Amino acid sequence: MTETPSTRPYRGVFPVAPTVFDESGALDLEGQLRCIDFMLDAGSHGICILANFSEQFSLTDKERDRIMGAVLDHVGGRVPVIVTTTHFSTAICAARSRRAEEAGAAMVMAMPPYHGATIRVPESRVVEFFEQVASAISIPIMIQDAPVSGTPLSAELLARMAREIPNIRYFKLEVPPVATKLETLRQLTGDSVEGPWDGEEGITLMADLDAGATGTMTGAGYPDGIRQIYDAFSRGERAAAADAYERWLPLINYENRQCGLATAKILLQAGGIIGSDSLRPPLPPVRPAQRARLLEIARRLDPLVLRWAK
Repeated sequence: MTETPSTRPYRGVFPVAPTVFDESGALDLEGQLRCIDFMLDAGSHGICILANFSEQFSLTDKERDRIMGAVLDHVGGRVPVIVTTTHFSTAICAARSRRAEEAGAAMVMAMPPYHGATIRVPESRVVEFFEQVASAISIPIMIQDAPVSGTPLSAELLARMAREIPNIRYFKLEVPPVATKLETLRQLTGDSVEGPWDGEEGITLMADLDAGATGTMTGAGYPDGIRQIYDAFSRGERAAAADAYERWLPLINYENRQCGLATAKILLQAGGIIGSDSLRPPLPPVRPAQRARLLEIARRLDPLVLRWAK
């Protein structure tokens, strides 16, 4: 596999690590670190922790700190680790970001402030939020433009923040149409943005690479499959990248549209890497038929996750 240096600008495949629980719902840090080892062996250029796909919304602050410390110590600088610090409160997001930097994070990722379906802040307050978070740290910030926040972030607003706030250098774009926003953002900012990335499990990865994405933040279940797409495109072999994308798309689609954040855990548990694929209540478990279909699709592709621990 083509390797990407662990220095800025960060590029490549940066999957989100799930938070591993045991059957009782307690943290399973031993399983967590086995998951991280698999992700590294599967070719991850870097790792993101404590994101939405990590069930960050179900963790206490103490649990967040335990996971962050364990993962950062275990990775030991081998690859960049992005720590998600999202919170509605400016002060809490800034404090989380400071702790992440002190613990050794390479970057933090945050969504704009929102709460529930209706509480949003004006655009001027979004800018102030990121200005104050940025002033608390020296490492880069990735702004996550995710549907869940319900906060419109135009390419023009993102470009403005990139111009005015020195350490805002990365964007994870997930609100459709991503490729159009990627192209517009690159036109507005040139080389001043180090990382226009996509997410959403890679469901639009080919279009986004064509539009100039330099990284992708996917699920943790098959980084080796996403690398086949990304590496071929990076070598200038677009036809091979498209072939790989078409090959892996049924699994990407099933993750994005059916099993969601449970996908990586199901694959990791089926491969013997973690002991339980439990989600934290009140999230419901995946229905047995969905789980079986996911594994059927995955086995056709022979991903490393199903072989790594054998």
